[in-house]
Amino acid sequence: MTNQKYELTIGWLYPKLMSTYGDRGNVITIERRSQWRGYSVKVLPLDQNSTPEDIKSVDVIVGGGAQDRQQEIVMRDLQGAKAEAMREKLDNGTPGVFTCGSPQLLGHYYEPAAGQRIQGLGILDLVSIHPGENTKRCIGNLVIEVTAERLAQDLRTMLGGATPYLVGFENHGGRTKLGKVEALGQVVYGLGNNGEDGTEGAFYQNAIATYSHGPLLPKNPFVADWLIQTALRLKYQQPIALTPLEDSLEMQARFAMLKRLKVNTTNPEAVKV
Repeated sequence: MTNQKYELTIGWLYPKLMSTYGDRGNVITIERRSQWRGYSVKVLPLDQNSTPEDIKSVDVIVGGGAQDRQQEIVMRDLQGAKAEAMREKLDNGTPGVFTCGSPQLLGHYYEPAAGQRIQGLGILDLVSIHPGENTKRCIGNLVIEVTAERLAQDLRTMLGGATPYLVGFENHGGRTKLGKVEALGQVVYGLGNNGEDGTEGAFYQNAIATYSHGPLLPKNPFVADWLIQTALRLKYQQPIALTPLEDSLEMQARFAMLKRLKVNTTNPEAVKV
């Protein structure tokens, strides 16, 4: 039975151009976990045919990855009034999850392996540079401990005090360097932003940026719940507690991967996640 009290609009960034590596699974996860709780959900593509008003109308934003050519098309389209609408949404706390190419889109610029530097939106203080076509890509399983202070605290609360680890898979050629923006987390297994400084992703207001595919949210359902809860609280300006869902299978899968990668398996807190 639909709970008409709560309605959620998911803005899906350029679904035909930026949906590599199964990133549409992030959209599906938010949609289904909202519907299972009886919320009304609408998925709105935000693409070349969208207006700034379309961007302003969404409650949560999801962006995926793309090849360099597709990413350049997106970054050249998302300019002017549309860029300002996106900046306004994220500055004002609209939650979102941005994977792979999307964080590069939100940064200052991206330099591909071949071709000219592509200017980003400058919302996140970071830059991304592809070292060259002959450079080895960053590929493999990825586990991070969320260290972005406010998000980590929220996730610990949702996990009953457990350490918030995110399990995913990375596949990127670009290397990202952070400026003053807060890192999403610290790499426990994998390479992360650049394979050098141990950082992974970025966190700004309520926007999560990460190289973690997988896709991210099916492997870490509590992050999807954080996005849903944050979006509803912002939209309706009132405390909202989500009804718990049966996630034992997902949590078993997470623990199996943590155990396989030998990540904190001796830590009792890791068993909880």
